[in-house]
Amino acid sequence: MKNPNWWNEKHEGTWDRIKSAMRRDWEQTKADLSSRGEELNQDVGDTLKQAAGKDPIPPGNMPNPPDRDDDDKWEEIEPTYRYGVGARSQYGSEWDEKLESKLSSEWMELKGDGKRKWEDVKGHVRRGYDYDNKK
Repeated sequence: MKNPNWWNEKHEGTWDRIKSAMRRDWEQTKADLSSRGEELNQDVGDTLKQAAGKDPIPPGNMPNPPDRDDDDKWEEIEPTYRYGVGARSQYGSEWDEKLESKLSSEWMELKGDGKRKWEDVKGHVRRGYDYDNKK
């Protein structure tokens, strides 16, 4: 599709920011209505926040971190966000498999008791990591 005559870099930037959030919403809608989409833990509120740049957009088909349940206490979640923000400051790179592997290993060393396994906290760590990038 060709762009209209008025389309400029500002429009392109806005679309780049919004398109991933809208695609995730589309995939979630397909999952809700059929078996063809991906379950991304995405709802309208997530789409709006992501499109506005207020929430990070997880990569690819990675689901959003679970919503904070009543069972989750800030005291339990805060260390994961803290670790993610600190990791961004320390490593300053884009999130990729190599970084995730390093953070996973570090997390397991820090949490030697095994109570909060990496797979259980990865989404929260990522949210903290991405949040610090918004500054």
